[in-house]
Amino acid sequence: MSAAGWFIVLLALVGANLPFLNQRLFAAVPLKVAKKSAWIRIAELIVLYFIVGALGFLLEARAGNRFEQGWQFYAITFALFVVFAFPGFAFQYLVKRR
Repeated sequence: MSAAGWFIVLLALVGANLPFLNQRLFAAVPLKVAKKSAWIRIAELIVLYFIVGALGFLLEARAGNRFEQGWQFYAITFALFVVFAFPGFAFQYLVKRR
C-alpha cells in the first residue's frame, strides 16, 4: 500500500473519532449548548466521511489510476468509517466519569 493509502486510512481514523472527542462543531466552532447531541455527532460523522472520501478520490486521481466505484464500495467504506469511530464513541458514551 502506498503512502497516500496509509494517509487516507489515518485521516479516516482521526476524522471518525473527531465528533466524539470534543464539544465543538468540527472541532473548531463552539456551540451554545454545554454538550453536543447525538444527532449533531452523527451529522458531523457523515460530513467528515464525505470530506475524507473526497480527499481519497483526489489522491487517487492524482496518482493517475482512478477507478469507478459502485454503491457497494461506498456502503463498505461508510461501515468501516463507523467502525473506526468506535474508540471515540466508547470514550464519549461508555466511559464513566466522576
